[in-house]
Amino acid sequence: MLLPTTAKRGSLLLTIVYAVIALTFVPPIFREPTVYASWGNVFYPLALVAGAAAVYGLDSLATTMWGLCNLSFAIEQIEFFARTASLVPPWMPGGGNFWVVVTTVALAVAGIAILTRRQAQLASRLLTILFLAFGVTIWIPMLIAYPGNHGNWSEGLETIAIAGTAWIVADSVVPKEREPRS
Repeated sequence: MLLPTTAKRGSLLLTIVYAVIALTFVPPIFREPTVYASWGNVFYPLALVAGAAAVYGLDSLATTMWGLCNLSFAIEQIEFFARTASLVPPWMPGGGNFWVVVTTVALAVAGIAILTRRQAQLASRLLTILFLAFGVTIWIPMLIAYPGNHGNWSEGLETIAIAGTAWIVADSVVPKEREPRS
């Protein structure tokens, strides 16, 4: 994906790989349809599908998937409110509960903006900052404090990858005002 001559093929390959990974999280939905984590787990690799699809040129599909992913992330923050609040560093003003509410609202509003294509580019750019902030304030300190915890590594790297998706989608989204009329 780093070379212009192979970016399309590489992004198609990543779209397929991450879609297959997302599909591996579908069976738990059938086993426990009322547990949101079963549904929510699909959206992390699906976010990476959105980024790869945007590079491939499937902008509309990528934007729709990306918007849905952020709505799911907002729902998960509500579902796992206490755990999410516990991840907020104690030095941050306002405390964990405050930041969970703020970021949940931000994720939901951004998801809606992206799905409706109203300020979608701005929303995705702001999400890039949000996910990078998660990486810097939560996951890097967790990796330093607990370097042997593989969950911290996977969640930290996944967060940075999702920030990359936000950036890619921001660059690929066509603002509604500029879309060709049908």
